[in-house]
Amino acid sequence: MIEIALDSDGEWDSSGAPWAELADTSLNAAVAESDAPFLASSDRTFEVSLALLEDDDVHTLNREWRGKDKPTNVLSFPMLGPEDINERDGPPALLGDIALAYGVCAREADEKNIPLVDHARHLMVHGMLHLLGYDHQDDDQAADMEARETRALARLGIANPYEEKE
Repeated sequence: MIEIALDSDGEWDSSGAPWAELADTSLNAAVAESDAPFLASSDRTFEVSLALLEDDDVHTLNREWRGKDKPTNVLSFPMLGPEDINERDGPPALLGDIALAYGVCAREADEKNIPLVDHARHLMVHGMLHLLGYDHQDDDQAADMEARETRALARLGIANPYEEKE
């Protein structure tokens, strides 16, 4: 079972979107496309902290934790390794934290001419896959992660974000 601790502020709250519901379905879609789909139905509880923040807050996190002095759209901070995630029994466990930056997300959605909600859900899926041990450090990893993201988004009725638009 995945439990989500959602924290949002400012512009995210004023957008009027049902972020808790959208986060639940998005993160579970990512789990379904992972190598650990049992997480969604396991008796063990896994928690994810999802923070919907302003750009300045994500900028600070990016600078302090990644050494990159700029805002970014999504950050993920995994707390467990693959062996811990694949453990079906045990006490509740924190998979990790995901942070999304409102301004960056909104600008990217605008540039791509897609709804903010769809782009934010894509970033939630992306962040969750990072918590589950996926990465995009090389071409093979990137292709695998993109395929999982695309399938998870299809479950949510969201178009492939990597497909070239005519």
